[in-house]
Amino acid sequence: MEVRLQKLIAGTGLASRRKSEALISAGRVTVNGKVVTELGTKVDPGRDHVKVDGKHLSAAQPFVYLLLHKPKNVMSTLDDPGGRTTVKDYLHGVSVRVFPVGRLDFDSEGLMLLTNNGDLSQALLHPRYHVPKTYLIKIKGVATDDEIVQLERGVKLEDGMTSPAIVKKIKKAEQNSWLEVTIREGRKHQVRRMLETVGHRVIKLMRVKMGPLALGDLAPGEFRFLTDREANALRELVERRLTSDDGQESPTRPRQRPAKREGWARSSRGKKSRGRAA
Repeated sequence: MEVRLQKLIAGTGLASRRKSEALISAGRVTVNGKVVTELGTKVDPGRDHVKVDGKHLSAAQPFVYLLLHKPKNVMSTLDDPGGRTTVKDYLHGVSVRVFPVGRLDFDSEGLMLLTNNGDLSQALLHPRYHVPKTYLIKIKGVATDDEIVQLERGVKLEDGMTSPAIVKKIKKAEQNSWLEVTIREGRKHQVRRMLETVGHRVIKLMRVKMGPLALGDLAPGEFRFLTDREANALRELVERRLTSDDGQESPTRPRQRPAKREGWARSSRGKKSRGRAA
């Protein structure tokens, strides 16, 4: 069975899908002794001899899924030219090379998914899937109902209107308040910019949910493997992506529930995750 060359390389855990494409474009990959630079080239892993930088690919590693609570002031990458702490520094005992799915700002914290499953990463990040991401946010001042309505309907940023958000009031004090905001986009600093647009500076931002995953009680700097149920839910996203790529069907967008603004709700942050990993 033939597969795309970049998918084969990413599947071994050698590099992410994007990095694999860069290796191909740079002429560092050969198939049966010939340099291949065309993305999308298909190969048969059982017959074709693929090398990267002159070395044969190692056997594909099993898929690994990790949920990490990224602390504040940590880079959400595997390395940093400036020498700052990265998420890789917290993956003690993880022998398989995994890659972050998306990013969190340096001064933000919360849920990060890391995996060596390139299809999964692409599916979660692709705009067509609109995977919901929920943030617990401490802001300067108290958001009014009118401001919340603006966020729910979408606000105008310098790079265009945002899609409707789901906003819940969590708690308030005289000088600041907490909101729970769910979005289905992934623009740079989007949540911070949305709040600033309606007049509130973000003091603290924590991602507590991403698709079917919840941060639960995981402490900053701690990670865990996904449960069977969580991993299966993510695999379903991959299957829908592959089916869609073949032109057989398109994914269904989850129906968005209207936000409730009566009073101040309890955050879902404190719910414990069930079970350990698969």
